[in-house]
Amino acid sequence: MFEDKKYIVIRNAISYELANFGYNYLLLKREAVKWMLDSNHLSKFTPGFGTWEDKQIPNTYSCYSDMFMETLMMKVLPIMQQRTNLNLVPCYTYTRVYKKGDILHRHKDRPSCEISTTLHLGGEPWTIFLDPTGANNILSGRETTTVVKPNAPKGIPVDLEVGDMLVYRGCDLEHWREPFEGNTCAQVFLHYNNIDGPFGTQNRFDKRPMLGIPKL
Repeated sequence: MFEDKKYIVIRNAISYELANFGYNYLLLKREAVKWMLDSNHLSKFTPGFGTWEDKQIPNTYSCYSDMFMETLMMKVLPIMQQRTNLNLVPCYTYTRVYKKGDILHRHKDRPSCEISTTLHLGGEPWTIFLDPTGANNILSGRETTTVVKPNAPKGIPVDLEVGDMLVYRGCDLEHWREPFEGNTCAQVFLHYNNIDGPFGTQNRFDKRPMLGIPKL
């Protein structure tokens, strides 16, 4: 149960067809944005199109609050609430198309990510690790570099198929991914707050006026 473990895996949270649509949509968007940037039809400061300057994983395409993904966040809200037994308010989405060699360093999330998911949209699978103890094992560093305690738990590996979703308490459980050995993996993070939890509705839409709007 989510209440006890602070994480669950929801198999087939969305259909393969919908996940595959999202995957191909992201690949097309990534290439279109790259072309527009390279040909000076788009400024890297224009919000909503995505970036390769994410400090956590540099040189990898990512996008905050993509409209398709924000719509997807609302689509899976009913199953999220059913399986977690929580009343949830949507905060924001964050999508990446990972490349070979990428690493997601061990970390915990900010309050808008209290109840988080990672949903596998397509490409090759990439294991995510969770430390279910809730301990703090990071000695120093942030985002691109972290130093972890020598005796830190190795974590529980979670493997997702296309359309599967891992739900976890992002502020409580350290999570990470080891170096990606494949070529492409597209995942979207869907972030919520528990209406009855410590953050309530203060992070609704990640403090934006509504979903689908870039960070202001």
